Amino acid sequence: MDLSALLGDFDHRDWQDVTETDDPIRFAMIGVGWWTREQAMPAVESSALCETTVLVSGDREKAEDVAAGSETVEHAITYEEFHAGEASDAYDAVYVVTPNAYHLEYVETAAELGKAILCEKPMEATIERAERMVEVCADRDATLMIAYRMQTEPAVRRAKDLIDGGYIGDPVFVHGNMTEPILELVPDPDQWRLDWDASGGCAAMDIGIYSLNTARFLLDADPLRVQGSVASVQEEFEDVPDEHAAFQVTFPDHVFALCTASQNAAMASHIRVTGTEGQVRVEPAFYPWDDRKLHVSVGDTDTEIEFEQIDQMEEEFEYFAHCLLTDTDPHPDGEHGLTDIRTIKAVYHAAESGRAVDLD
Repeated sequence: MDLSALLGDFDHRDWQDVTETDDPIRFAMIGVGWWTREQAMPAVESSALCETTVLVSGDREKAEDVAAGSETVEHAITYEEFHAGEASDAYDAVYVVTPNAYHLEYVETAAELGKAILCEKPMEATIERAERMVEVCADRDATLMIAYRMQTEPAVRRAKDLIDGGYIGDPVFVHGNMTEPILELVPDPDQWRLDWDASGGCAAMDIGIYSLNTARFLLDADPLRVQGSVASVQEEFEDVPDEHAAFQVTFPDHVFALCTASQNAAMASHIRVTGTEGQVRVEPAFYPWDDRKLHVSVGDTDTEIEFEQIDQMEEEFEYFAHCLLTDTDPHPDGEHGLTDIRTIKAVYHAAESGRAVDLD
């Protein structure tokens, strides 16, 4: 196959009609941890379609300190004040970035207040709470998007474009990996990611979900069956079963995905799809501070495709804001996120039972 066509124009924002607005979507950031301060708020500040106007934290002083460094934040309020509806006129949408097991309560309040919701992944810590989130948003007719930033990442969208275009033939295998030394990145053994009740899972739930969801996006398919193995070796991980995790996912048409994840290994990430005629690979893939690289191999030809490196979080916020401005339903929605929760929980069940688990 002639790969010269791969170097042609590619519009990774094929969803975009509106590029600027005099009425940006105003966000309340719920949770003011390092991710909000260092990733989300700078992304929104660079966006042409949205702005941060409210910060919500359990620590008012912390929220006020962060607000003081922003030109757009008008209110710094506590969680209790958020639930009471304070400053609700100052924002149109919320970004929920608390520990997993606390997402639902803020989504419920936001839906009751008539706000749109961008909820971090994984959407909740249990299947039941994730199901409740979908129900609440449906009952209140509230827009809910789960924050899978890889679905607006240009390298991944370009890879999907190539797969859909038949450049690698029919997909056969997907290999995905995401690993990190979590206790070096967040040097706190009491952090919520290592607390089963707060997180709902460790390696598979927190970062294995990247490989799973990106595989679903690239294949445009949902899992049928999973098998899994997990292990916790170091004492810091004794409260969770999966310091390390590996799981196989069966997709329709006999496509198999192998996903690996670790919270105690060297930082690395990739996603690779092998087809009947070639292969496409994004490596590095999942960390927002890495420059992504897209590789395509067909026959004896290997090509590294250039594309615009973007801020993943800015792309995600722009997309969500664009959906709200154009009255378009965003993807991935709550039902999409719920599929991932059911799948990851099935991984834990499969690992415990030693048997494959079918997904209804």
